[in-house]
Amino acid sequence: MTDLTPPRVLTVAGSDSGGGAGIQADLKTMMALGVHGMSVIAAVTAQNSLGVQGYWELPVEAVRAQLDSVLGDIGVQAVKTGMLASPVLVETVAEVLAGLDVPVVIDPVGVSKHGDSLLAPEAVDTVKARLLPTATVVTPNLWEVLQLTGVKVEQEDDLRRAADAVLELGPAWALIKGGHLPGPPVDLLTDGTREFRFTAERHDNRHTHGTGCTLASAVASHLALGEDVPSAVEKAKAYVTGAIAGGFPLGAGIGPVDHAWRLRER
Repeated sequence: MTDLTPPRVLTVAGSDSGGGAGIQADLKTMMALGVHGMSVIAAVTAQNSLGVQGYWELPVEAVRAQLDSVLGDIGVQAVKTGMLASPVLVETVAEVLAGLDVPVVIDPVGVSKHGDSLLAPEAVDTVKARLLPTATVVTPNLWEVLQLTGVKVEQEDDLRRAADAVLELGPAWALIKGGHLPGPPVDLLTDGTREFRFTAERHDNRHTHGTGCTLASAVASHLALGEDVPSAVEKAKAYVTGAIAGGFPLGAGIGPVDHAWRLRER
């Protein structure tokens, strides 16, 4: 690789046919932040602004082949995972990630923005036992915290208790996203010793499809660019906040965040 080659970041996730979340959001985020995005597609969704009409997992052989193809030739500076759908796909991806020596950002996707399930119930234990121990950072929302740990977050004071419960599952850092709490959105990041809280203005915009994918991909991108975890999260939070502010209507339902908001500001 020459000095002209940007850092490389791999997303392992599902395809969103509507373009607002999943692989599509990941690659848009990576391009916006100056890294080269690559993809391993684990599932294909039929999805639009109204919800997820269906999804189909790829065969495990196809997912493994994509991983081997990218990692064996191109290499990566960071990896981000999203929708993995089933126990066998979670196990396959976790096995590969355990052998890498690069930052790994796990977005433990359980449901879509519309409340549609994107993870088989029987895969939750596999995520906890196999996937989360590979994570440099795990980025659950409040519903995913409850799904993974049983901890219900109802106010900001609950965030640290939730983070500690997530850390017990093995990741190096837990980033608990508090955007669904009342008041200004607060995210808590901790490795069990150090603690950081990131706040932002709450934008009155219903078009927020893809926020979780976008944040996790932004964290991975900044880690690949050489930032430490707290700095990567801080910069990712700033990027996704701007993207939420620029979210636009699409179709008849919830539109996406604007991944190109910095370009449109010029």
